[in-house]
Amino acid sequence: MVSTYRVAVLGARGVGKSAIVRQFLYNEFSEVCVPTTARRLYLPAVVMNGHVHDLQILDFPPISAFPVNTLQEWADACCRGLRSVHAYILVYDICCFDSFEYVKTIRQQILETRVIGTSETPIIIVGNKRDLQHGRVIPRWNVSHLVRKTWKCGYVECSAKYNWHILLLFSELLKSVGCARCKHVHAALRFQGALRRNRCAIM
Repeated sequence: MVSTYRVAVLGARGVGKSAIVRQFLYNEFSEVCVPTTARRLYLPAVVMNGHVHDLQILDFPPISAFPVNTLQEWADACCRGLRSVHAYILVYDICCFDSFEYVKTIRQQILETRVIGTSETPIIIVGNKRDLQHGRVIPRWNVSHLVRKTWKCGYVECSAKYNWHILLLFSELLKSVGCARCKHVHAALRFQGALRRNRCAIM
């Protein structure tokens, strides 16, 4: 049986969340920053430890606030499906303090307003642009300690530009949503581009 997981990717403008998704799906990176203005849906399949899993990756444009109820969620086309996903990936730029504050705010709003019965919905905080770490605004240890010990969330740093830790991020994602076959320490993750590339749709 193929498992299906819906994942929301959120972050402030310019943090590289769409670049992370495209690097994962297509192994490509563009130096040109094109702002995300509408929700995009990607439907890849991944193979982990020999088992296939379907992902529904929802790449959202920056939102001013997390929808507090289903009515608000569906009233705004950019937020549709945001409250019912299996996991959240919140991306910030390690060189931009405001982008971390945005993630902090959205995370808190998710905890306060998400669907009843999904209190264990995992949240992974992602520090992107590791290749620019000389410009880091918050020490890595401080962020990691806050996220893992206080927030009880997963934490991954990556570089969308150099495809560094991108697979690790999605491997951690599958582990966090309770994929029983994905909990091995050395789980192997492989993207099946030939299987699902044509199922990518921009909505």
